[in-house]
Amino acid sequence: MPTFKPEHYNSVSPYLIVANAAATILFLQQAFDGVALRQYPGEAGRIMHAEVRLDDTVIMLADAHPDWPAVLAHVHIYVPDVDATYQRALAAGATSVQEPVQKADEDKRGGVKDAGGTTWWIATRIG
Repeated sequence: MPTFKPEHYNSVSPYLIVANAAATILFLQQAFDGVALRQYPGEAGRIMHAEVRLDDTVIMLADAHPDWPAVLAHVHIYVPDVDATYQRALAAGATSVQEPVQKADEDKRGGVKDAGGTTWWIATRIG
């Protein structure tokens, strides 16, 4: 039966225009066990379009271009163990924005910024 979207894709996907798509893809693989799905090269070695699956979500991204400059973004991701994932993200080259901490809600949350300029808010629901 034909469908309006690729099989196993979510209906809404963040689309990141970043300073270094290759570095962002590597970061997603190392920090979050991201699985690269598709990648289309552009001119001068830039990545025109790429897709990486994180758990049940597809992140779409591309290298910045004069017509499409990099845009700083914040993305929230739930993980089974916020502390371990935060450490993996740092080991994968991210810089700390906030160490994981539980504040007024049910989530323990920390933040990191990757080489492409995206801030990733990492959280685990702990009750």
